[in-house]
Amino acid sequence: MPKFVIERAIPGVGATKAAELQAISQKSCSVLQEMGPDVQWVQSYVTGDKIYCIYIAANEDLVREHARRGGFPANSVARVMSNIDPTTAEV
Repeated sequence: MPKFVIERAIPGVGATKAAELQAISQKSCSVLQEMGPDVQWVQSYVTGDKIYCIYIAANEDLVREHARRGGFPANSVARVMSNIDPTTAEV
């Protein structure tokens, strides 16, 4: 399945307490369970004012539907076309 990077603009989210992040995560997981195996949350990175999420999904519409059902912003959804890392530079 394709991989997607989602940008969620949430002012001040970097100062969110662990219990609140846990509640957000629980809500996300609950919605994902309802939606079935065609959309999966891999990992998220919390910064000062944004959360960047990595999802695997059959299509972008499922990613956006998850955001809608969960009440999460999805300011940008981009399909990952390829991966690179330091080993990509090796000959």
